[in-house]
Amino acid sequence: MTDQASLILTHGCFHTVDRDRPIAEAVAIRDGKFAAVGATQEVMAFAGKKTQIIDLKGHVAIPGLNDSHLHLIRGGLNYNLELRWEGVPSLADALRMLKEQAQRTPHPQWVRVVGGWSEFQFAERRMPTLEEINEVAPETPVFVLHLYDRALLNQAALRAIGYGKDTPSPAGGEIARDARGNPTGLLLAKPNAMILYAALARGPKLPLEAQINSTRVFMRELNRLGITSIIDAGGGFQNYPEDYQIIEQLHHDGLLTVRIAYNLFTQHPGQELEDFQRWTDMISPDTGSDFYRQNGAGEMLVFSAADFEDFLQPRPELPENMEAELERVIRHLVAYRWSFRLHATYNESISRMLDVFEKVNRDVPFAGLRWMFDHAETITPHNIERVKALGGGIAAQHRMAFQGEYFVERYGKDAAKQTPPITRMLEAGVPVGLGTDATRVASYNPWTALYWLVSGRTVGGLTLYDEGQRLNRDIALELWTAGSAWFSGEQHKKGRVKVGQLADLVVLSKDYFSIREEEIKDIESVLTIVDGKIVYAAAGFSSLAPPPLPIIPEWSPVNHVRGHYRNALIVSPSATHHCRGSCAVHGHRHDLARKSTIEVGDPKAFWGALGCSCFVF
Repeated sequence: MTDQASLILTHGCFHTVDRDRPIAEAVAIRDGKFAAVGATQEVMAFAGKKTQIIDLKGHVAIPGLNDSHLHLIRGGLNYNLELRWEGVPSLADALRMLKEQAQRTPHPQWVRVVGGWSEFQFAERRMPTLEEINEVAPETPVFVLHLYDRALLNQAALRAIGYGKDTPSPAGGEIARDARGNPTGLLLAKPNAMILYAALARGPKLPLEAQINSTRVFMRELNRLGITSIIDAGGGFQNYPEDYQIIEQLHHDGLLTVRIAYNLFTQHPGQELEDFQRWTDMISPDTGSDFYRQNGAGEMLVFSAADFEDFLQPRPELPENMEAELERVIRHLVAYRWSFRLHATYNESISRMLDVFEKVNRDVPFAGLRWMFDHAETITPHNIERVKALGGGIAAQHRMAFQGEYFVERYGKDAAKQTPPITRMLEAGVPVGLGTDATRVASYNPWTALYWLVSGRTVGGLTLYDEGQRLNRDIALELWTAGSAWFSGEQHKKGRVKVGQLADLVVLSKDYFSIREEEIKDIESVLTIVDGKIVYAAAGFSSLAPPPLPIIPEWSPVNHVRGHYRNALIVSPSATHHCRGSCAVHGHRHDLARKSTIEVGDPKAFWGALGCSCFVF
């Protein structure tokens, strides 16, 4: 038949995020899109002689996850250099890993621990000391980044960078010193993180071939966790077009396994408008393909508007010239119809930024132009309404999962209960997309973020949110899929398992909808499909996996600690059950393998009555 599918997945339990057909048993894929979604019998009508058919044996499947704010391009260039502490249970384990990596890292390379961890995840509930770092790595330079508030450098790293007694502290940062005035190895953002950016940028880079490999390995790691799309929010020391050559080459060669919409992040304080004027002459908005496309400006638009979320420091007061500088850039972007996003942590900053947006809108109407705030941890209901009135969205991330303890200490438990106020955003009808802001602050693991949203707890176990401020699992998933698609203008193209949409989906190692909250953090993919092609497979589907990627250089930490700290992939028995009962939506029956119930949330707050007993397992 001419319309035969290239791939059919049967006997699964697909949570489609499609209100018209919320649960399905099978899907057919043709030309990179979903051609059929429904019961196995109806989907098998699309089978032909060349169709690959995979029996999911009752596994739960969801749309591919879409991170609305991830620094993949920058992170990919360095991923193979980094020792990740995500999920490491104790400081003793972390220091052991650091010692072993220091012993295998050749001169002049560094050991870099860059983001994705919190001292509250450790059994010891503390950070490493400089003495401990120097003891385990006396000769190899070590750079340990803690959120965006500090970095710990051993003596070898201080020598490699050239920091000495006469090195001045930069504006907005501090080089901590001993009684004799010598740098101790502690760098503090007070509150500007540029001192941390600048120090890290002095480390040796990988050669070109290894940067290509590093980016591919990072994408494979994201695929392992179920990520199929991201929006790249630019980043410090990430210049366009120079630092985009690797990702563009991979796109040209058809080697991207994650869809990327990228934003351009200004790099030159005081010359931000010139950056954007140059870029608007070089490239048109929304150009590219379904795999790699331009997504506008930001998240940094002007340096004077940067309010980093260092909750160990008092809230920074933005300079008086912020409004004038921001207005010039916004007027230019709106005139050229460039979408934009702006990093904003505090409501006080957001109020001033919205004043600028409203002023520009009166003269040069936004008129449906897509724009958004990133983070918005302390935004108030009044400012949420102002965002809605201007047609904006809010991309929220799980930075509080790593910094909630610090926020509570400074601002109190009551303030933390609405930080960020995601339920208020949804009630107001503002588009919301969820993500991580990885890799330098939070972990890139989407399941850590989903755990935070559902449980209301930090990675250290502190409960931040009352039950009414947490998201039920269905809503959290929608915001991680279809919700994030709005932020790249692709909400009608991806984010749901739906006929005509891009065929990106994930088969899960555990049933996200029924397992205990603590187990959400352990979920991985056992089968990830992007554009109708298998990009990752494990456990019972490992025979379908694409060829392994050799990781270079050989001494890379990734060769020795694969991704998020774990002992082995464990597939829960709950991942292999079948949907039970008669489905009122599809009119078919399922086999019973296990009986328990899951919570589907308040139907009035989400999809309405689904009338589908597939929600009973």
